[in-house]
Amino acid sequence: MSAEPFEVSITEAEIADLRTRLRRTRWPECEPVDDWSQGLPLAYAQELCRSWAEDYDFGFAERLNVFPQYRDTIDGLGIHFLHVRSPEPNAFPLVLTHGWPGSVLEFLEVLGPLTDPRAHGGDPADAFHVVAPSLPGYGWSDKPSTTGWGITRTARAWDTLMVSLGYERYGAQGGDWGSAVSAALGEVAPERVAGVHLNLGSVAAGTFDDPTPAELANLEAENEMQRTGRGYSAIQATRPQTLGYGLTDSPAGQAAWIAEKFWAWTDNDGHPEDALSRQTILDEISVYWFTASATSSARLYWESFANFRDKVTAPSGLSVYPRDITRPSRREAELRFTDLRWFEELPHGGHFAALEQPESLVKQVRGFFRLFR
Repeated sequence: MSAEPFEVSITEAEIADLRTRLRRTRWPECEPVDDWSQGLPLAYAQELCRSWAEDYDFGFAERLNVFPQYRDTIDGLGIHFLHVRSPEPNAFPLVLTHGWPGSVLEFLEVLGPLTDPRAHGGDPADAFHVVAPSLPGYGWSDKPSTTGWGITRTARAWDTLMVSLGYERYGAQGGDWGSAVSAALGEVAPERVAGVHLNLGSVAAGTFDDPTPAELANLEAENEMQRTGRGYSAIQATRPQTLGYGLTDSPAGQAAWIAEKFWAWTDNDGHPEDALSRQTILDEISVYWFTASATSSARLYWESFANFRDKVTAPSGLSVYPRDITRPSRREAELRFTDLRWFEELPHGGHFAALEQPESLVKQVRGFFRLFR
């Protein structure tokens, strides 16, 4: 393996094409409800796309290019990754993995504090060397042309990457699909993975005969998710190719498909921009649009959705944010995580912890990995 330096770029021609497509969008009629129960409201979809075409700062590439990036071929697939080494000589290696509909852009606010705590008011003993890859089929990693790139194969690729970078012992952290890949890393490379920290602990709810009020609330949230929120994953897990035609051709469709999740899964007061700036939302949507990765990213659901709750035997830590899509109690988590060393429930935040609550997530990661340095 020989990683080559890489920088993200988008051309003026690509931006012009996006703007043309947005201005020619054929919109559906307005929803017959006065809330989000049928999906992204027409007025917000139109305003978001107007802003994308007219006001949006397309500088996400420059913001990403501040950090060292590379591409390497692992198991026959080109993998894009950030590799930010700490100035601290005893820094602990850490691989961060994003999920859907996220990207490595999620980590821009945590990379500095994690790699250089001294410069961010922290203890230099908490420093990490950070590797943050783009999942196969996501962002600037290659799109698999064959089946088989599920979470276990991805975890093996991450282990190969970390060893190639000289890291024989390291930690793993992630949310959403990143939680599944990080958990799998602990299973495929237990001799190297010191511990895994997750900010999504997907577990079976309603398993105890004497549920606590918090467990009843989690079960209610799980049932509501099944009733109204699982449509996207059912489609992505069964017909990603069919879905991809519309999302790859229509930026308005791609924007709506993702923006609705930033409403449903963040700690907001009824609107996604209560939790995240419009710039941040459009940054994440832009990654999918400019890399044409709607279809290839959805295929991970087809590959691995049934394996999301596989048993985790590695030393584990779980940080539970109150508006995440699942919020297990400690004893519920212990049914899946058989060596749970860290469990904390946070007061604020949702599914996208690195975007919504970067300071909180940094504190959680630092605290958990102090157990293993």
